Amino acid sequence: MYRETLGQLPSRPEVFTADTGARALAMLESDRFRLFICDLKMPKMDGLQVLSIVRRKYPDLRTVALTSVADEQFRSRVYALGVDLYWQKPTTEQEVKMFLECLESLLGREVASGFRGVQNKSLVDIIQLECLSQSSSVLRITNGALTGKIWINEGELIDAETEGLRGEDAFKAILSWKTGNFETLAAEPGQPRTIFKPYSAMLLETAQAIDESRSREAAESGAPGEAPALSSALATLAQVDGVEFVLAAKSSEKGRFEARGLENPDWLAKWARQRLDQFRVLGDHLQAGPLEQIKGLGPQRHVALAAMGDAHLCVGWRHSLSAEDIHNRMKKVLALWVA
Repeated sequence: MYRETLGQLPSRPEVFTADTGARALAMLESDRFRLFICDLKMPKMDGLQVLSIVRRKYPDLRTVALTSVADEQFRSRVYALGVDLYWQKPTTEQEVKMFLECLESLLGREVASGFRGVQNKSLVDIIQLECLSQSSSVLRITNGALTGKIWINEGELIDAETEGLRGEDAFKAILSWKTGNFETLAAEPGQPRTIFKPYSAMLLETAQAIDESRSREAAESGAPGEAPALSSALATLAQVDGVEFVLAAKSSEKGRFEARGLENPDWLAKWARQRLDQFRVLGDHLQAGPLEQIKGLGPQRHVALAAMGDAHLCVGWRHSLSAEDIHNRMKKVLALWVA
């Protein structure tokens, strides 16, 4: 069943299966794999034992733990091993789709620096996974002598603290750390709430603040940076209610783009350019006139693409918005962009 499910991945990976932990370890010895998915409840050698061996012997291998049991202790132990993703077995079509999107993301990423505990991920990735899975937990992050905590309750950010800071200020300070160690602790239901904004808004604001800080540092040091006008324009667009991220790229210059609210924008810039090119070809074939906009609705977020002269714009929208809401708000975004 899982072989068929994984066959739906856009990257069309070759899938191998093993019915015991020992057999899986033997397969890893004999060939090179990109991703290892393991059930936690197995006879003789359980999933935690297998994952412990795999993480020690193959530190660069992406790892995913699957389980049908909702148990926070299991979850904490799995993430403590450094496993990339802990996922309760999907039962609905939407859960299957989200699961596949997470797997495709793991397959598509190259090894880079990041937070240990969820292998080679940015802290933004970690928080998004926790919130999208509607988890309740405490994330403890260490960066050298610095220590911080982020509290999540049923998928919502509620509090953060580090080095004398609390709430939003602490959250932004922690997210400015580029590397560190990550640990998932048991939820603390009685933790007072100091953060009331949606997690998507907090991530966007923090990304903007970090980008602006780095731009100022580059300007002060005389290093090449982004054009102030473009930086200011994107910051303005990102303030429109419902926007989760915004990316602008030159159609004529592949690889050149600017973004706000995206930790790893490279793949999205490439995807946006490909979709626009494909729809332009379709429009020409149908003799439908020049392409104006593309809008797509998804379970996690919505997206809108617009072509404007020699540039294109990609805007991510909060998933709770309707198609009509996006249509109306894109008018405002485009008006601001032109201005």
